[in-house]
Amino acid sequence: MSAYFWFEGISFHAMVHKREIIEESRDKFVIRDEDTVILSYPKSGTNWLIETVCLIQTKGNPKWIQSVPVWQRSPWIETKKGFPILINKEGPRLMSSHLPFHLFPKSFFRSKAKVALLMGIFILCHALHISNWSFQTSSRSSPRVPCGSWFEHTRNWLSMRENDNFLLISYEDMKKNTRVTIEKICDFLGKKLEPDELDLVLKYSSFQAMKEIKMSNFSLNPEDVLTNGLVHMRKGTTGDWKNHFTVAQAEAFDKVFQEKMAGFPPGLFPWK
Repeated sequence: MSAYFWFEGISFHAMVHKREIIEESRDKFVIRDEDTVILSYPKSGTNWLIETVCLIQTKGNPKWIQSVPVWQRSPWIETKKGFPILINKEGPRLMSSHLPFHLFPKSFFRSKAKVALLMGIFILCHALHISNWSFQTSSRSSPRVPCGSWFEHTRNWLSMRENDNFLLISYEDMKKNTRVTIEKICDFLGKKLEPDELDLVLKYSSFQAMKEIKMSNFSLNPEDVLTNGLVHMRKGTTGDWKNHFTVAQAEAFDKVFQEKMAGFPPGLFPWK
């Protein structure tokens, strides 16, 4: 039996997802106005944003992030573990998703729920070669690219970027201007933090702090099936592709990027 299955042109890992859940979450799951959703493509820094939002909600108090696993604090809508938690949870919910635009719960598009889209380039250089990068991210024949093409995923979600309930964040900006980005998230969520509380959010959401918290570093999982056993938290840096790509590979990727993301305004992608 294959470890992957297909649903409307997108591959999903069978150990984490279930066809019926993805279908039900799209057609029947109700996203409420008071909910907050964190959206991203896999391996774009999702857990860092979850940790940050959780700490903003507790005004920097680390008790919650140190006692409750990240996948329970912000369950993934489309997963076997996350979906049951969300449908049974009362009050404002924090949730996460890697779903592409066309598979996301339809109820969201009628709601006022706040959505933070974390945008970053997904490149596991030790697992992918630039020669097949364009194939794997534009073709639907490769089950090794979960959630479909990065280009399609990002391009479609960026169509929402002008909405009042939509906040666009880049991993690169979070790294470069962490405090400013956290303040931006606070404003978006309507949370007022004092300077000392903001300091605590910065402290406990740092890469080193997250790496040491079992509830955040996924060490409680016997195996991270989504990355086939690779380390979930790698370096927490940007620009590491320069240490792996040749000049020719970088140029090849840049060409594909320009073709796939044509039409977006200059400066939208901070790594360019």
